[in-house]
Amino acid sequence: MSLKPEIVIIMANLGTPDAPTAQAVRRFLRQFLSDARVIEMPKLLWWLILHLFVLPFRPKRVAHAYASIWQDDSPMRCILLRQVAEVERVLKSTYSELNIQVIPAMTYGQPAIADVLQRLEQQNIDQIILFPLFPQYSATSSAPLYDALAKWCLKQRNLPALTVIRDYYAHPDFIAALAKSVRDDQAIHGRAEKLLMSFHGIPQPYADKGDPYAERCHVTAQKLAQALGLKDDEWAISFQSRFGKQEWVKPYTSELLVEWAKQGVASVQVVSPAFSADCLETLEELAVENRDIFLAHGGKSYAYIAALNEQPEHIHVLTKLIAVQLDAAQYSFAQ
Repeated sequence: MSLKPEIVIIMANLGTPDAPTAQAVRRFLRQFLSDARVIEMPKLLWWLILHLFVLPFRPKRVAHAYASIWQDDSPMRCILLRQVAEVERVLKSTYSELNIQVIPAMTYGQPAIADVLQRLEQQNIDQIILFPLFPQYSATSSAPLYDALAKWCLKQRNLPALTVIRDYYAHPDFIAALAKSVRDDQAIHGRAEKLLMSFHGIPQPYADKGDPYAERCHVTAQKLAQALGLKDDEWAISFQSRFGKQEWVKPYTSELLVEWAKQGVASVQVVSPAFSADCLETLEELAVENRDIFLAHGGKSYAYIAALNEQPEHIHVLTKLIAVQLDAAQYSFAQ
């Protein structure tokens, strides 16, 4: 009797501190901001800035923000674990001819992608499917996971089949899931004057050098607007989470909200299609900090629409993208 092919799916997000404390945040930021994919600056110069100006001061402020959203654990990690459990349940019920494991991982923090890959060395794996949970590819988010996989490959003699699901920014089911999420929220809370699609930003020089992230965000936003039947003056795209003094892709979320408030826009709803799971950037920065900015400048009503998280429509998108690879895997290994 032949053995079933062993397939491992690694669902990976960016990362999170282990606790909402300055010490844990400092440890996380040191790892995150030491990645040359994230900060493109001469190594020695950035080391001095990081250790003399960033790490001594920023962790306390960021830890306070984390504490405001912390539950039993980090929201991002809690959501990732639920996503993994649900995706594995669906895939195992569909592909009984394959031995499937779905494993969570983080680029920074725990569970660390390097540790996850190292543990797989002890198993006889036929195929690894790496799934960065970033709808829009960027060298600052998805590429570090490619790097981790490449480093691991250098140490392996008997490599399994390897697949990376690059992104899904224009997938029709993803757009439909986003549109349903917006409609469902509006059915409960009503419809605002403006829908703002706010994406995590990247430095403008990165985009100038060829990072396709901003272009992909514009495609996602345009397709979502079309799916919702929005007129051009009923929605906009913006970018949040700037860091440092260099120019980032525009328009900036905070500045656009100020502009709208001063123009007399009374109500705004905000959705962030760049995030597969709610996290600090959505639950604190977008839902609270930017709300306060809008209201302080004359806005009357501001609401954040939650990320897709483990909504059934989102799980459907994720499993469908993985299923394409599993359908091929059924015929790739001797039975």
